[in-house]
Amino acid sequence: MEDFVKATERRKVGQTGLEVTRLGMGCASLGGLYAPVDASTCLATLQAAWDLGLRYFDVAPMYGRGRSEHMLGHFLREQAASDDVAISTKVGRLMVQQRPGRELPPVREKNRLDSGWRNGLPFTEVFDYSYDAIMRSFDDSLQRLGRGGVDILFVHDIGKVTHGEVAEAHWTDLTDGGGFRALSELRDAGIIKGFGLGVNEAEIVLEAMDEVQLDCTLLAGRHTLLEQNANALMQRAVSDGMSIMIGGVFNSGILAARHGGRSKFDYQDAPESVIRKVEELEKVCLSFDVPLAAAAIQFPCRHEAVTSVLIGAKHPDRVRQNVGWFEQPIPDELWQALAEKELV
Repeated sequence: MEDFVKATERRKVGQTGLEVTRLGMGCASLGGLYAPVDASTCLATLQAAWDLGLRYFDVAPMYGRGRSEHMLGHFLREQAASDDVAISTKVGRLMVQQRPGRELPPVREKNRLDSGWRNGLPFTEVFDYSYDAIMRSFDDSLQRLGRGGVDILFVHDIGKVTHGEVAEAHWTDLTDGGGFRALSELRDAGIIKGFGLGVNEAEIVLEAMDEVQLDCTLLAGRHTLLEQNANALMQRAVSDGMSIMIGGVFNSGILAARHGGRSKFDYQDAPESVIRKVEELEKVCLSFDVPLAAAAIQFPCRHEAVTSVLIGAKHPDRVRQNVGWFEQPIPDELWQALAEKELV
């Protein structure tokens, strides 16, 4: 028996009533992550996703320091059926202009999760998870997108992986400082359909679930073919009815390196231990004549908590390739072989 999931199949997001396609388009790459992407290529990439039936788009103020939201908004305004789309963006970072006389809080470079934006907009990111900042971030995103609303807001990169010793202060802003209250008010008023966290770490999501009702979570890199470090969260998501969207299915590129991806793991050069495990995974996949990337992009959907998988292509050909991998039939025996070798 072979698994076969259509990229355009739709699943409900928690209890929101919103539906998203099983494969969605993540727009970080269109902000110039690792390498610049010109406007015509951005629009052509989004058009390829649209033509293939993808109707879930995820973006963030961080991506290209506002550029990705501008590009996505411009693209969607030109689509006749742009109402037939689900959009998520993020809060927690404000894009401000650095100028003489304006004091900005320091951002520790070692805590950044990206390598910089090669053709981003001329703004500086300031972390702020308070009530007022959440509301301002939401308004700013609507203006960049040129839309009257979005469907989902994710609290972006809250937790120790990003913030280190200042993580507790940001968490206090989100809890005691009213950040979660702002999101709840937007949801209760019907201005957004739902909210959750968009993070690279699972533990902070469990902590948030003890504070407030989350509709969904965008989890990057922690439930992939290469590593499954979020089992407690995945189980609780099922029991609580919270949807999981999975990003970073190639773990920053290492699982698609043979097909033009970068040999990165968690946004850094992959260590030797990771490279060896990738080689073992690929050996099993090739024995079934299945590209490693196809197994990687499909693996998260095998868990019942997962509603959608996000790809981060920056060229139309990459979008088409990702859809092909997502819809390639994979025999059950491959997954069994990986489990028997304790690779998953």
